[in-house]
Amino acid sequence: MKRIYFAIMVLLFLVACEGKKETLTISGLKKSDFITTVDGKPVALYVLQNKNGFEAAITNYGGRLVSMIARDRDGKPLDVVLGYDNIHDYLASDGNFGALIGRYGNRIANARFSLDSVEYILPANNNGHCLHGGPQGYHTRVWEALQTDDQTLVLTLLSADGNAGFPGNLLIKTTYTLTDDNAIDIRYEATTDKPTVVNMTNHSYFNLSGIPGSDITGHLIHINADAYTPVDDTLIPTGILEPVEGTPMDLRTLIPIATCIDEPFDQLQKGKGYDHNWVLNTGGDIHTLAAKAVSEHSGIALEVYTNEPGIQFYTGNFLSGQDAGKQGVVYPHRGAFCLETQHYPDSPNQSAFPSVVLLPGQTYRSHCIYKFLLSDSL
Repeated sequence: MKRIYFAIMVLLFLVACEGKKETLTISGLKKSDFITTVDGKPVALYVLQNKNGFEAAITNYGGRLVSMIARDRDGKPLDVVLGYDNIHDYLASDGNFGALIGRYGNRIANARFSLDSVEYILPANNNGHCLHGGPQGYHTRVWEALQTDDQTLVLTLLSADGNAGFPGNLLIKTTYTLTDDNAIDIRYEATTDKPTVVNMTNHSYFNLSGIPGSDITGHLIHINADAYTPVDDTLIPTGILEPVEGTPMDLRTLIPIATCIDEPFDQLQKGKGYDHNWVLNTGGDIHTLAAKAVSEHSGIALEVYTNEPGIQFYTGNFLSGQDAGKQGVVYPHRGAFCLETQHYPDSPNQSAFPSVVLLPGQTYRSHCIYKFLLSDSL
């Protein structure tokens, strides 16, 4: 009798423990794996879900999109962004997987610029230039987080005057919304108390195939642009706008990434593939398609809309095959692509480029929509 009683108690204990098991996100993440403190500030994982079974998981460390669940042609959930499944790997990495980038996304030449006759010196972290706000940019900061409903996360950050060399106290609000038409809608707002420069973006690495560890050269790509900004040997724009016509940079029709990426074209050799800013034809209209990528394997398409004048298309040329991400998957060379909506690189030093100057009393607003759908081309 005692043995029967003991067995029943053990069974009840196991059932109780089972009931307390942590619920995973659709992508398999544990919220508890993201709970920590950085610089004395709490870090966590926030999960957004819409009525269609799409899901976005975001950590307020760097404002990073950790996972994005889209549905393939059979309705199967696929995580279509690269990243890590715990906060410790993000803290140990100097990469930008899924991060909010600022104060200035992309490169500023020679890590310096002048504004109102004052020269500002920035941290040099890329061939003598400042890339993505420097090594301690916004991708390394803990943002204040408020999840206002099941589909919306509001992140705020105060970037102090002199942070990474940039002038002005910049108060930033970034709102992530997972919409019911299956888009991640990202809206940036910022104000300053001193003239400064601002150019924010999101650095998500996408692979739409659903094949862990695959490369993306078989994806199709389209960018709505008649021109791009060619670069020098250190990937700084030369200052001219070059037509894409007759070059491998012509992505005005949907073509496989592999079609031209390895051609002996000077610009592709400098970037080791695509790593350039395209001058969009959209005129800042958020309703006009800026870019589109498609995986024929999964049937998932990604459409990008923005009010920004440019977009950086990057094909993971510097992924080394040494980085193990979520579920231990090793991310290979060209294992993902980025479509970063932006003002042009090095605009603070290029007077012919659209201005990135923000003045007191003005509000910086940037809007990017990553919309997921099944491709009508299949």
